[in-house]
Amino acid sequence: MGDQIVRALCLSGGIRVLGCSAGELAREICELQQASATARIALSRGLAAGALMGALLKDGQRTALKFEGNGPLKKMILEADSDGAVRGCLGNPAADLEPVNGRWNVAGLIGRAGFLTVSKDIGMGGQPYQGVVQLVSSEIGEDLAYYLTDSEQTPSAVGLGATLAEDGHIATCGGFLIQALPKADGGEIDTIMSRIAGLPALSELLEAGGAERVVQGLFGDIPYTILESHSIFFRCGCGVEKIERALLTLGRDELQDMRLKKEGAEVTCEFCRKTYHLGVNELDSLIALASESPGQ
Repeated sequence: MGDQIVRALCLSGGIRVLGCSAGELAREICELQQASATARIALSRGLAAGALMGALLKDGQRTALKFEGNGPLKKMILEADSDGAVRGCLGNPAADLEPVNGRWNVAGLIGRAGFLTVSKDIGMGGQPYQGVVQLVSSEIGEDLAYYLTDSEQTPSAVGLGATLAEDGHIATCGGFLIQALPKADGGEIDTIMSRIAGLPALSELLEAGGAERVVQGLFGDIPYTILESHSIFFRCGCGVEKIERALLTLGRDELQDMRLKKEGAEVTCEFCRKTYHLGVNELDSLIALASESPGQ
């Protein structure tokens, strides 16, 4: 079936549901990150969350989610583009914790105290919009639902799931996002919320029919229409120009120090793990640019 997002609306126009299947995406990115078992579950849930947020974007927009807690994972960053591209990285992918009562200890890995920062680049050259909320449970779906309800004033429910195969790779990954729109009918909302409580495991729905089956399971007998479905996939946005812009933020003095101590610089992209080598001449050019910048 492949990885995809399905966006649907009930016929009364008051409830929006998005379903996501992202197993292939999660397997690829977890391998790139060389993540531990628990970190793979956390990252996979985060990638599903990023993909769902990306499906709310308009053409040319981009969003980023950053979970920063006091746990051993340190941070988790998810980025999504409007065309379905998704990427993610971890601050400490080797971090791992034992399960608690048979459940993956994702909350402990992230840390109970911290923040979720959501940025949205609307693609018009201005500063990205940014919203920040405290982590309420460090369960990724609950924190995202809280952000959408509190910061974007859209009552939301989020469900995320991932499972591991016997070989340690991601077997299933996906999720859903439900939002009550201004025309929402209270009875329909109650029906869907009760369906969430009785829903089979996400892994079962994903294996049975992917994202469409998730949407169908949530709506049940409520009439709805599928507005859109599209593929989601991994794409990194790195490149030499982006690496150079990142190095420029270090400032002239640090660049000069790097130039004196090393025969160039090596920078590894945190998303795709590709390493870029900048020679002495490239560093000299960056130092010249930094010298021209105000405040350097």
